[in-house]
Amino acid sequence: MNTALPVYLAEAVSDAAKKHGVDPRLIVAVARRESRFNPSAVSPVGACGVMQLMPATARYLGVKDVFNARESVFAGAKYLRTLLDTFHGDLDLTLAAYNAGPGAVQKYNGVPPYRETKAYVSSIRSAYQRSLQD
Repeated sequence: MNTALPVYLAEAVSDAAKKHGVDPRLIVAVARRESRFNPSAVSPVGACGVMQLMPATARYLGVKDVFNARESVFAGAKYLRTLLDTFHGDLDLTLAAYNAGPGAVQKYNGVPPYRETKAYVSSIRSAYQRSLQD
């Protein structure tokens, strides 16, 4: 499967990155890992859209249609900004919170000891670091 950023998402990523002050390469790395850029993606636990937002998170962010790619990207970027601010720019904690929820990060005072969350943080951090070298 091709995991290059689809043209229809490039403008959304750029616009969302500017609006929310998040590196577009980070948004792309999260979207690639979360859904492989599929706006129709639904996870086994109910996360939806390009940025795989949980229904409660989507509501909190004011999302009207989780399957609208542009809206999902904007909401995901807003959520990343919120988490970056909450965790003082710590990328590992931000990514762990995106995956497991901010409550889990606070409970464990760091990246939760969940295999999935550890792999998620490592995977996105690696992809993001590679993109910084391109």
